[in-house]
Amino acid sequence: VTEPREWRPLIYRKCTDLLWLILFFIFWAGLMFIAGYAVVAGAAERLVLGYDSFGNICGRKNSPVKGAPLSGQDMTNKKYVFFLNSCNLEMQSLEIGSVSLCVSSCPQEQLNSLEDLQGFARANGSSLCVYNLNVSSYTLNPKASELCPTLPVPPSKSFPLFNRCVPQNPECYSKYASTLINVVNEMDALHRILAGILAGRDTVIGLSVLSLVFSFIVVLTFTFIRTLLVHTLIALVVFGLLFISGVLWWLYYDYRNDPSTELETEKENIKFLLGYAIFSTTVTVVLLSLILVLRKRLQFTVQLFRMVNKMISRIPFLLFQPLWSFLILIVFWVFWVAVLLSLGTAGTAQITSGGQVEYRTVSGIHYMAWYHFVALIWTSEFILACQQITIAGAVVTCYFNRNKNSPPRHPVLSSISVLFCYHLGTVVKGSFLITVLRIPRIFLLYLCNFLKQKESTCAKCMSKSCCSWFWCLERSLRCFNQHAYTTTAINGTDFCISAKDAVFILEKKSAKIASIICFGGFIIFLGKVFVVCFTVFGGLMAFNYHRELQAWVVPLLLVGFFAYTVSHSFLSVFEVTVDALFLCFAIDMETNDGSAEKPYFMDQELLSFVNQSNKLTEEQKPRSMKPLQDSEDGTELQPMV
Repeated sequence: VTEPREWRPLIYRKCTDLLWLILFFIFWAGLMFIAGYAVVAGAAERLVLGYDSFGNICGRKNSPVKGAPLSGQDMTNKKYVFFLNSCNLEMQSLEIGSVSLCVSSCPQEQLNSLEDLQGFARANGSSLCVYNLNVSSYTLNPKASELCPTLPVPPSKSFPLFNRCVPQNPECYSKYASTLINVVNEMDALHRILAGILAGRDTVIGLSVLSLVFSFIVVLTFTFIRTLLVHTLIALVVFGLLFISGVLWWLYYDYRNDPSTELETEKENIKFLLGYAIFSTTVTVVLLSLILVLRKRLQFTVQLFRMVNKMISRIPFLLFQPLWSFLILIVFWVFWVAVLLSLGTAGTAQITSGGQVEYRTVSGIHYMAWYHFVALIWTSEFILACQQITIAGAVVTCYFNRNKNSPPRHPVLSSISVLFCYHLGTVVKGSFLITVLRIPRIFLLYLCNFLKQKESTCAKCMSKSCCSWFWCLERSLRCFNQHAYTTTAINGTDFCISAKDAVFILEKKSAKIASIICFGGFIIFLGKVFVVCFTVFGGLMAFNYHRELQAWVVPLLLVGFFAYTVSHSFLSVFEVTVDALFLCFAIDMETNDGSAEKPYFMDQELLSFVNQSNKLTEEQKPRSMKPLQDSEDGTELQPMV
């Protein structure tokens, strides 16, 4: 039988879970290989700006393609794609068969002759014939009819999504739109999603900033929390949940009854909207039920956050820790999206007849995309876990300090240095476990979406049940990981040993602190719901005005994920502080008894609060606590020099 652990913060430590850190470095080496390949083989600008039949990307300078004499031209001022035969387009292998050019402006009026084409080119500086045909030769060159657009050229308008010149003549427009719809529908989901993200990139950035503002508001609310603020926050969350659910159902009904729905992206929008509406309604019912049950403990919430803010006031730099995590996440996400865009457009240029260029997708891209997606989850969880163990280490440093009036110097910097010197492997292991649970859940979500088209009700029910089970397991594992990180910050042990020790302590003291941790976590979760609700509402209003050719529900999901991650990053200061503070309390109660020989590290206010919150004050005799003197001996966690 192993002896019970002494639970004393260590000054001298050793590296923990070193093999996991090496594995993470190897994984990132693979990610760097994919990023390098994507940058070399891909061209995200082709998807954003459009390109002509000769390998030139519109709106920028181009490098020449070997074997294509008309490639490598400066198209900085030519931002629109114009098809020579826009009234009779044909689709060949996901490509439009007509020759396309980069032009500076689309013809606003119908052009009936070569003289009209010549006059338009001279008046607008926009040549509508192949680049190697001089403007002055339009009426002289016998091959002009082959090198210039089919006459008459219908009036057209520039279309903002793909920078195309779209004909306005009703007959030409119907044929053009039909071909373009077929092209978009035949694109795989990855390219449609990329197109939707790029089309709404400004809106996505604006909504991300909005989520950041809402997160700041909630942090200030929790910092200066009062009973009125708690009531206001809960009222806003209830209003937001009901309103978002209503808007989602209304949009689903509106889309479903829209007779003009032809595009595959629009059909995907309808499917996603139905899923969002059902999910939002379920969450609304569950949260409203919990709020109704726990409404009598609002005053307890104020007392809880008063204790948490008392700890944070001793470490004021904890409130700035999420900013660094947020900036690191932003840098990583920008890198991740840039690689994804390049990966989605990776292809080899092949020369066809007439010196034209076609880009063929390279085999194996989808496997790289999945690897890239796993990197998104694992690395994001790793960054957030680093923040959690940093906050926990700072709280541990201040809690196990006898002189409460003189807290240790630079506890946050000390915690960061301990993390990077000793415990990165532990964080890698914990974040990997979350990733392992998330991947099957994402696969099951994909399976649910696939089974919607089938008749098997039993299979759909089983997949949804498994998905819900994985979600519950993931939430439990997150809480489990947090306690393991706090234990590592105290004892300097490996992840598995720390998890076992934390479970042992929590099992013995769960009656005292379980309700505190759960209710505090619930209020913090409501703060995250507030940020996500109002950010998604802004996204619904913004994206709903841009329906055409956009898989905008997927960018909206990205915005929701981003809003939740940002709010989690900022509010985790309070969440981790609550968990770490009361785990330290449980350890203190387990290893000390309040006597002169074993005095508590906690103060009387914390002990009274815990007893009161669990209605133990009348059932237990008050424990006498000896006043803590500065000269008392005790094990303290000292900052690293």
